[in-house]
Amino acid sequence: MSDRGNLRDDQGVTSILRPIRARSEPLTAFVLSGGANQGIGQVGMLRALLERGIVPDVLIGTSAGALNAAAIATSPTMEKVDHLEKTWVSLTGEDVFPGGTLRRAWNILRRDDHLIPNRGLAHVIERAEVAPTFNDLQLPLRVITTDLMTGDEIVIVSGALPPALLASAALPGIFPPVPLNGHILVDGAVVNLVPISHAISGPIDRIFVLDVSDPINDRQIRSPLDVLIRAFGISRDLRLELELQWVPKDIELVVLPPPDDNRDVFDFSGGQRIVDEAYERASAALDDLEQRPGLQRLRRWWKRRAS
Repeated sequence: MSDRGNLRDDQGVTSILRPIRARSEPLTAFVLSGGANQGIGQVGMLRALLERGIVPDVLIGTSAGALNAAAIATSPTMEKVDHLEKTWVSLTGEDVFPGGTLRRAWNILRRDDHLIPNRGLAHVIERAEVAPTFNDLQLPLRVITTDLMTGDEIVIVSGALPPALLASAALPGIFPPVPLNGHILVDGAVVNLVPISHAISGPIDRIFVLDVSDPINDRQIRSPLDVLIRAFGISRDLRLELELQWVPKDIELVVLPPPDDNRDVFDFSGGQRIVDEAYERASAALDDLEQRPGLQRLRRWWKRRAS
């Protein structure tokens, strides 16, 4: 599907979203947060949505959420959800963070700009079997990244897809920044972990938010990476409250409940349980939405717990 209706420069970046699709159903956006290994919970949410015939007109994703969004934009089918689930459940910490402790220590000593190479991330993207370019996608996709030099939020909408996904997931200091289209890009979570604002820049009727990034949980701080993820979460809370206030009153906003996931960032075990729990919680929330339509504009089925 082409990207007509979007304002973008010749480098393939944009901050304005105008999905154009002629259809009688509500125009729907899926917003997928970052969340590192917690991104697996979005697979269960996506299954619950697609089972009910809720297919997005546009997807917006940050970091791990960008990978999941890209998979669905490639093929919005249950078969693709099945493949995405198998990909996530089979992952190990070594798959994503290869090299071991000695390699990370050596990178510090030689003053490199990262601790871990991104070849593991690149392999995960290959295993997810996403489209090679944005033009090959079946649905419009917006990938959120951050310009490391200017601090600008950069939204990629065209060109090769794998480099955009690598950039969106490039945790600063952990993975190498990605040079792309004249920018030096790192993780989109630095500026916008739950990018709702990009779903309201066009004629959207409803937004489903698949947010698995809530940092107010029982996850222990065991590593520098846990500190980084928690820091992202703090900035996320401040930005998210602002973004919720910007949503027009005539747009229905549904924030799906996340599963309990208190694993440390390097731990990819127990993925199937998290997918199943996310699916059950999202299904219950969507059933409630169908039984009581229009009850309230903003639906949240969860509350943040005190840390």
